[in-house]
Amino acid sequence: MGIRISGGMVVDPGHYEGIADILVEDGKVVGIVEKSSDAASSIQHDVFRIIDASGKIVTPGLIDMHVHLREPGHEYKETIASGCLAAARGGFSVVCCMPNTHPVNDSVEVTAHILLEAQKAGQSRVYPVGAVTRGLDGIQLCEFDKLKQAGIVAVSDDGHPVTDSRLMRKGLEQAGRLGMPVISHSEDLSLAGGVMNEGEVSRKLGYKGIPNACESIMVMRDIALCELTGAPLHLAHVSTAESVRAIRDAKARGVNVTAETAPHYFTLTDKAVEKYGTYAKMSPPLRSARDRAAIREALADGTIDVIATDHAPHTDREKAVAFANAANGIIGLETSLSLGLKLVKDGVLSVSAMVEKMAANPARILGLQNCLRPGCPADITIIDPELPYVVDAAAFASLSRNTPFDGWHLTGKAVLTMVDGRIVYDSSKN
Repeated sequence: MGIRISGGMVVDPGHYEGIADILVEDGKVVGIVEKSSDAASSIQHDVFRIIDASGKIVTPGLIDMHVHLREPGHEYKETIASGCLAAARGGFSVVCCMPNTHPVNDSVEVTAHILLEAQKAGQSRVYPVGAVTRGLDGIQLCEFDKLKQAGIVAVSDDGHPVTDSRLMRKGLEQAGRLGMPVISHSEDLSLAGGVMNEGEVSRKLGYKGIPNACESIMVMRDIALCELTGAPLHLAHVSTAESVRAIRDAKARGVNVTAETAPHYFTLTDKAVEKYGTYAKMSPPLRSARDRAAIREALADGTIDVIATDHAPHTDREKAVAFANAANGIIGLETSLSLGLKLVKDGVLSVSAMVEKMAANPARILGLQNCLRPGCPADITIIDPELPYVVDAAAFASLSRNTPFDGWHLTGKAVLTMVDGRIVYDSSKN
């Protein structure tokens, strides 16, 4: 028996937007039927299981192209299984996991392990991101061709910048020949060394600050190398107004660059450190209100292509320490969509633009098929945009609880996630 998702507002950017039924059979979308059409009334109801999506938004499966699943090596923070369950509950049919595991994903064997564990989990799809350099040491490039054959979709030394410009150029060239982007962690380590954004709040708290230039200098370098090579560059976790300006200018010149930001950068500022302490410590750090405004403007005008979580699980013992000694990062898979919907309510994005940044654009950048046209895999997310709830980190599927959004009153969340026509999350049964 097939599935008929009935009466939802279908939002598939560039392909379809309107009230319609989606028909799913054998793991694929087989049709979109408008309610008013003759075909709608002629479909035999006993052939399809009906899912009532009235008042809901139906989209291609959401894609988070920047998560840390921690396995192998740090399963006490997150496993592939728990991360995939958290992703499904957040509406994500696909996640791309970064390579800073232990051992690092710089080999065919580690890539194969990740894919096998994801298959066992049977939840969201997992596409591994391979390392740019062996051991993330910034010295020797990995064998990108072998890693791609094993299943990676991009390369990154996330958590570590590729400081050597000559090596970064070679990495871009080699990845570009294979049709893969380099996902850059843009950070000038000689300007780092602080623990939060350099500014009024850091001075008030007495913490050593990290200036905006720490990020933007390397963003400009990476853009220059992208322009030199013509290879695809994707800039991770953009946080500063200066980076936004550089990306906007590069795109105007036709440079092959894309960029992402995370919900915490368009929601919070460095003042959050005063309230949330180490749960507001991340890399790059939360920035000023001016930077947050620039990030929101960049999302609105298309300078920033993607909303990604940078989901970074840590245990309490890694966060419940002095601020300077705490691990960087927060979890985000189970709050990202709600915070994206807040952008819609604030008038920053339309629903369609939000879906572009959380589904269509990540697929385009990574070369994945993700739409609701007939013949496409039935990766589908159903969203209730008016569902109010209180964030309860204790109830998360993730093994970690490091979020500043615990206790927040939010509106809108995923109520059903489908992968290959299989329902991997249904809020009515969980």
